[in-house]
Amino acid sequence: MTFRTESRLKIDSSVGEVWAYVCDVGRWPEWAPTVLECRVRGGDPLQPGSRVEQRAKLILGMSRSRSQEVTAVEAPRHVAFAGPLGISAARWGMELEPVDDRQTDAMMWIEVDLAGIMRVFPGGALQGRIQRVSDGEMVAIKAAVESAARGGAES
Repeated sequence: MTFRTESRLKIDSSVGEVWAYVCDVGRWPEWAPTVLECRVRGGDPLQPGSRVEQRAKLILGMSRSRSQEVTAVEAPRHVAFAGPLGISAARWGMELEPVDDRQTDAMMWIEVDLAGIMRVFPGGALQGRIQRVSDGEMVAIKAAVESAARGGAES
């Protein structure tokens, strides 16, 4: 079984500014609640085939390493990744479209191919949890980018 979630909102900042923030993987802990540290393996820029290495939060203050492959980079509009979600395969990405020169329509999508024991979760429970987390991540991205844009305008 495969499901997809989408979280969309308008960000009061240019596509370029939103793109720069989302692609700065070192800043992912600011908006992704399970990410403690993040970097591109080898320090390379994001490009298809690159690996994004993370230290991820677990319960009881523990953490683990995880890795995602960059599957698409179409600057400044589209970036996508693939990696595990538990024992299932997952893909996620960001789509950015300009509303005008100062606003961006941003959409985060997540697709999960449920495997093994993860198939027994009650209908929609995991999908609902992923939707809530991605909605929160988008709100955090919006707040960070808009805050930086306001700070730059006031300088």
